[in-house]
Amino acid sequence: MDSTPSTTQNGNDPMDLGRRDLLKVASAGAIASALIPYAATASAQTEEAWDKVFAKSDKVDHRKVRFTNRYGIELAGDLYTPKSGGTRLPAIVVGGPFGAVKEQSSGLYAQMMAERGFATVAFDGSFTGESGGQPRNIASPDINTEDFSAAVDFIGNLPDVDQERIGMIGICGWGGMALNAAAADKRVKAVAASTMYDMTRVMSKGYNDVVTLEQRSQSLKQMSRQRWTDAKAGSPEYMKDYNVLKGGEPQFLVDYHDYYMTPRGYHKRAVNSGNGWSLTTPLSFMNMPILSYIAEISPRPLLLVHGENAHSRYFSETAFAAAAEPKELVIIPGANHVDLYDKVEIIPFDKFQAFFEQHLGA
Repeated sequence: MDSTPSTTQNGNDPMDLGRRDLLKVASAGAIASALIPYAATASAQTEEAWDKVFAKSDKVDHRKVRFTNRYGIELAGDLYTPKSGGTRLPAIVVGGPFGAVKEQSSGLYAQMMAERGFATVAFDGSFTGESGGQPRNIASPDINTEDFSAAVDFIGNLPDVDQERIGMIGICGWGGMALNAAAADKRVKAVAASTMYDMTRVMSKGYNDVVTLEQRSQSLKQMSRQRWTDAKAGSPEYMKDYNVLKGGEPQFLVDYHDYYMTPRGYHKRAVNSGNGWSLTTPLSFMNMPILSYIAEISPRPLLLVHGENAHSRYFSETAFAAAAEPKELVIIPGANHVDLYDKVEIIPFDKFQAFFEQHLGA
């Protein structure tokens, strides 16, 4: 789920951002690594009870894994591999949506792509889910971009994976993180984003870029002062009544609630399933446009998939226009933003399979 600071078109005082519009802000992911020695560790855990919101496939093997990113934060993931086995498999790392956990959409995508012959890992971003990092339920465009590359570190060192055939899928707000990671991480041979959000754009400019400089300044002032409150308390303050409908919400917020707060997609560890982001989470996003270098994904291929009726469709259209060839934008007729989270009859998995088979090799 992704949202952003709204304008004051309803006539409310913009200083009310702390409790009302900041809910919309966050519900809406470097120093050269050669200069920083670090260890990307990985370990397999024993199989636990199935804890996903989707059914377990009998066509893949699954195990829980852990690995460490460049900042020393331990990430939790789910590794899926085809039961048919094989060596030197092509691999895909999967993350998102923003505020979700690996037991939701990213795990579904990972499992479906493993059924199609890829080794895949879905992972929780730093500070969320089962991954490490303190405090909890915060996000960073830099660290969450790094999380994708850390997943590449992990899966590329598995004995059955071909390091030269690794791709990425980012969903929703983590779609933008995946594009940012792929632009810098040249190990990634192909990248796809589904129902993509540019979180830095939506947090800094609002939906459809309507936030004024005055409103932006008010938001930053409010969050800057919140830092004093958090520092005095010794812990961050979190959003209240997160993803709870009170009536009169726009349809896309109703759609988010229908996924995250009902048996369809609810997971107790997901930020978006009623837990809430810290009030200051948007701060680093508001000054850091993550898609500035999207053209540098080229000459590696880019696939963008979005719903025809998604409120967020313009993010993929803008990214597509800014990207260099080879690139492709696929619009799914009749689909809204959340449809591409879990509706397997709508999500174009055959298209994802063909894309990655072409560019990673079957």
